[in-house]
Amino acid sequence: VHPNVSQGCQGGCATCSDYNGCLSCKPRLFFVLERIGMKQIGVCLSSCPSGYYGTRYPDINKCAKCKADCDTCFTRNFCTKCKSGFYLYSGKCLEKCPDGLEANNHTMECTSIVHCETSEWSPWSPCTKKGKTCGFKRGNEVRVREIVQHPSARGNPCPATTESRKCIVQRKRCQKEGKGKRNREEKRKKTNKDESKETRQESKGRAARRQNREQRENNNKTQPKKRKAPNKEQDLAPVDTAH
Repeated sequence: VHPNVSQGCQGGCATCSDYNGCLSCKPRLFFVLERIGMKQIGVCLSSCPSGYYGTRYPDINKCAKCKADCDTCFTRNFCTKCKSGFYLYSGKCLEKCPDGLEANNHTMECTSIVHCETSEWSPWSPCTKKGKTCGFKRGNEVRVREIVQHPSARGNPCPATTESRKCIVQRKRCQKEGKGKRNREEKRKKTNKDESKETRQESKGRAARRQNREQRENNNKTQPKKRKAPNKEQDLAPVDTAH
């Protein structure tokens, strides 16, 4: 330590020197040595920098370096984040995860292998063929299940979520949608058409009869009246000659 020790230091130092920087820190601050070229300079910080962990002592709080493969640590033997190429497991940095675990390249941790999980099968659907449930004897019915847990990279893959099988139904004719309504509508239109046709025919008949009647009346008006023929019996009556 350089003998030139000062009490009026800056940056949280309790004591310092021009050559070594901080020699001691104010209460609750951590003392750490930073290397600058071939020289180490003491600084006082409120928390330890990355790659260091803090230890509190009665007379001084110090920052010490983590292990070489550890990026951040809680203590020297307990890492919280590993450097590139290592996977964190139980506070240690490993190049390869233990058996039963897999490497998570996103978090750079060794995690448990997760297998796929699915729900129970649904009931079988109605027997259908080409989207219809009638008009056939042999068709297909389907059931499904959902994926509850997706697998991890080394986990068992998910099985099929849809299952189909052949089925047999009692053959029956399809009732077309709206057929009854269309039949009633067509029947009503046909009835209205027949009624309209009968009405037109009756109207034509009445018009023809009226026209014939008018024509007869006109003929009667234009023809001369016939004279009444004399009564032959009256002409042949005997003449009274008594007078």
